[in-house]
Amino acid sequence: MTGKEEFLNERTVVAVRDSIRHYDAESEFAETVGSDLSLATLGELAAPSLFSSIRCVVVRGLENLPEESVDGLLAYAAAPADEVALVLVHGGGPKGSGTLTKLRKLATVTESKSGELRASEYPSFVSAEVRGHGATIDPDAADFLVQAVGQDLRSLAAAADQLTSDFAGQPITSDKVKQYFGGRAEAKSFAVADAAFWGRRTEALEELRWALDGGTAAVLVTSAFAGGARGVARYKSAPRGMRDADLAREVGVPPWKLRTIRDQSRGWSDGGIARAIQAIARADADIKGAASDASYTLERLVLSVTALRDPR
Repeated sequence: MTGKEEFLNERTVVAVRDSIRHYDAESEFAETVGSDLSLATLGELAAPSLFSSIRCVVVRGLENLPEESVDGLLAYAAAPADEVALVLVHGGGPKGSGTLTKLRKLATVTESKSGELRASEYPSFVSAEVRGHGATIDPDAADFLVQAVGQDLRSLAAAADQLTSDFAGQPITSDKVKQYFGGRAEAKSFAVADAAFWGRRTEALEELRWALDGGTAAVLVTSAFAGGARGVARYKSAPRGMRDADLAREVGVPPWKLRTIRDQSRGWSDGGIARAIQAIARADADIKGAASDASYTLERLVLSVTALRDPR
């Protein structure tokens, strides 16, 4: 298993273990780390016991495998014992890449990759998690859940499990997600930014007051504004005539969210969005610097951004 996404790697480890237990309920399991692995220790770990002939050996941190152990591991991987499932977990990065290259050339080795997700792929991950529990989730609900919970896959998977358990047999909507996670600071900050980029000044100020009263950190608000500005700017600078899927990758958002950004961008000129980005940068610097009143700084930001959007 290769890749930096620890959560996905661990899922694969669990899946292998479950498969082995299904094959032999009496199977045994052992673990070690790459830095401690030698041919002798591998032999000890893989040796059958008096109670079971089937064993699963998990080696974590393969990137830390000592150089003197590489040839022995490769020799074993080229001719593995039938009664042993050997699971090698590499945490990503260039370290140990030479060993990976040699392992990939062996017909007896199968690789499972866990690449890092782009920002636009997290809602799809949520949707897949919900489908795995036999339910469905609206696209905007999946996006809101990511905004509320963040980009930690373990937390997103737990949230999907909770929602599908508590709303068994029902589609997951934005209202259901907000019922459980609407109080999260990240979600509230995005609500402020969305209203501002639509030019809805009163709504944005109200959302801001609710967010601050609820304990949302000022820096999360400026971060949400920065994300909104980037989305509009990237959309406006993208080549014309692109398919929605390609355009979504260019902008860095899920395909369904293009509708919102497309509509929002109609009220923004190139000069307007550039000045908005400058206003956001100033507010962010004030928040992180000498600003004595964060709420005043953020109110000024809302007024500035909504004034820059063409009401037409």
